[in-house]
Amino acid sequence: MRIKTSGILVAFALLSACAVAAGAPQRQKINVVTFWAEQQFDVVSPAGKSAIAIHFELEKDWHFYASADSAPGGMNLKLEPNEQGTKVLSFGKPIFPKSGWIYDEALGKKIDVIGGDFAVYLPFTVAESSGEKTVVVNIGIVGAVCSNTQCRVPDFGSIKVEVKIKPGDVSAQPKFTLPEPQKSPALTGQLADYSVWAALVLAFVAGLSLNIMPCVWPVLPIIVMRLVDQAKQGKSKSVTMGLAFCTGVLLFFACLAGANIILKLVYNTTLQWGDQFRNPAFVAGMAMLMVVLALFMFGLFTITVPSSISGRSGSGKGFGGAVGMGFLAAILSTPCSFAILAAAFAWAQAQPLGLATLAIMVIGIGMAAPYAILTAMPALLSKTPRPGRWMELFKQTIGFVLLVIAVKLIAALPADRRMNVLYFAVVLGFCVWMWGGWVSYAAPASRRWIVRIIAVALAVAAGFAFLPAPKPSLINWQKYDSAAIKQARNANKPVLMDFTADWCLNCVVVDKKVYARKDIADLIKQKGVLAIKADTTVSDYPATIALKELYNEPGVPVNILLVPGQDEPKRWRGLSFGDELKSALEQLKNQ
Repeated sequence: MRIKTSGILVAFALLSACAVAAGAPQRQKINVVTFWAEQQFDVVSPAGKSAIAIHFELEKDWHFYASADSAPGGMNLKLEPNEQGTKVLSFGKPIFPKSGWIYDEALGKKIDVIGGDFAVYLPFTVAESSGEKTVVVNIGIVGAVCSNTQCRVPDFGSIKVEVKIKPGDVSAQPKFTLPEPQKSPALTGQLADYSVWAALVLAFVAGLSLNIMPCVWPVLPIIVMRLVDQAKQGKSKSVTMGLAFCTGVLLFFACLAGANIILKLVYNTTLQWGDQFRNPAFVAGMAMLMVVLALFMFGLFTITVPSSISGRSGSGKGFGGAVGMGFLAAILSTPCSFAILAAAFAWAQAQPLGLATLAIMVIGIGMAAPYAILTAMPALLSKTPRPGRWMELFKQTIGFVLLVIAVKLIAALPADRRMNVLYFAVVLGFCVWMWGGWVSYAAPASRRWIVRIIAVALAVAAGFAFLPAPKPSLINWQKYDSAAIKQARNANKPVLMDFTADWCLNCVVVDKKVYARKDIADLIKQKGVLAIKADTTVSDYPATIALKELYNEPGVPVNILLVPGQDEPKRWRGLSFGDELKSALEQLKNQ
């Protein structure tokens, strides 16, 4: 009797728990975010008002971007309700919690964010003509979630909510009360609180600061030489050519302003200063430009100043050269611009298009102002320091600064592209050395052309070899994990380990000759092989220790296949073992 009573109590407890669980919101966890939906009322009448709350819990030190005006790439938190097959519910504007501000070092500006535990409310009104029914709503969630060191864009999918509609008196106590809508952070933030005049002064100072960027210094000697030469030809010529140079600077910022207008009107997004550095091709290109300019500062080659640039003989081409030189100077300022420039851009994006365009152009005016003043007052050029050994030492010092900037840019590239870009940088440096050092200007023109055509051809060939984005691997490689390997062995699952290192060129050959083969990749998937990419780049990595102590191998590349039921693994130490590996895989049982 006692056993029966205990059984009844246990069953009752289980049923009670299930009943509570059935009524509780279903919590989902994606990456570092836990979220769930809650309705304000269980049942809503026609013409009634209610809301859906989406609750979020973020792990410590993680946050969402709160505003599209300041979020990089427009990746702020967005909630998009979508009814399935009906138009019964009319949703109002989402109500977000009050955001806070953090300083983003990568972007050089403050950004409004939401973190911790919070809720976003989606108010809605039911159509007056609606009868009794259940409306299914899918609420899509989109947004980047970031910490102080990284950002992720999880696939949140959508939350399914069933809204029950029933005519009559369905009044009940609400589960929550709608808060008052918060003002847009973009309108209350620190940057937007600047007055128009203060912001325009900030933009002018930002442009002025571009002239002291190390990236611009390689072309400054040419610019100064042009200014001095023009001053000798008279004030009128000096002013005209100076204005042409300033026009080139302003043309660059006019292009930025035009891009901003197109992005806002066509794509409903904004041009953020720094977005260009999220494009790996742009970053790699600017890094290579810094390498070439550093070699110029070291004297490996010289930049001649043709008449189109110096403006000799009164040629009209000189004006085009001056515009081009100004445009180039503005481009070179971008890789190492100060955070003040990002702040000026951030303010501009929160303004109407006309004011935003004006602010961007004022940045250009700030950069062009010193050149306009120097050309308008040629007497100032006579006060420039006389050339000497100090100038050569200064140039070479700047060359090292430019190399540091190049390294910083390469470090910002995705991990799978850095090494290839470094290899290309070495080849590019060799080609520049060929161009400037293998022949002198006194050499016959035919010899100069032959050498330089070979240098350009070699650089182009190296670009095709190293710079294209790497193809995605055909094999789903996992990081070395002794526990995962042990678990696979206990489950009689084969394990393939590719011991490699970042500095191992032969390992790259193995990847291209063996693991790029589709037949091998298909067999690995078909046989259920656990594929391990064992990184031994550093001596204290777990894979490095296992390679020496567990498998007694002296170096890489080594490829080991652990076959279920066999104590001794199969090993390959060469570069062309694809057929042998294929044969071994074919002998495995299908999983």
